[in-house]
Amino acid sequence: MNNEFVLVPVLGVKVWVVVMIVIIVLLIAALVALSIYGRKLQKRQESTQKEIEAAAQNVSLLIVDKKRMKLKESGLPQLVIDQTPKYLRGQKVPIVKAKVGPKIMTLICDEKIFELIPVKKSVRATVSGIYITKVQGLRTNLEAKPKKVKFSQKIKNKFSKDK
Repeated sequence: MNNEFVLVPVLGVKVWVVVMIVIIVLLIAALVALSIYGRKLQKRQESTQKEIEAAAQNVSLLIVDKKRMKLKESGLPQLVIDQTPKYLRGQKVPIVKAKVGPKIMTLICDEKIFELIPVKKSVRATVSGIYITKVQGLRTNLEAKPKKVKFSQKIKNKFSKDK
């Protein structure tokens, strides 16, 4: 018996053309599936954002401390940690310890405004549950700290000024 594997053209089309067509069809199917999944996630995120805005309250806070910490080490209530998906529990999140009235609370901060929050100062914040969504200075405007300029960037700036 002859056990050789012979590739025979299908309908007169070469084998590599058939393989390329199959690969293209699979890529198109993956692209369609990802766009449908992306739209579904976007709708879910928009509805969550509306819920957060509906439950928002303006509160004045005295910021005690802010850090990026793992959710398990943050000091949040166990109920919050249990409701978080397991794959996110080890991820670092922006945590703010603030004095709200007579109590010191641990709050989660929005990633966009974490750098704006001053430590050891009073601010007016929009809080939804334990989530800080917006911050305004109580007496002054809040400004982000200027980013550190790398050494190589300083040298490039010097040479560009000289020209």
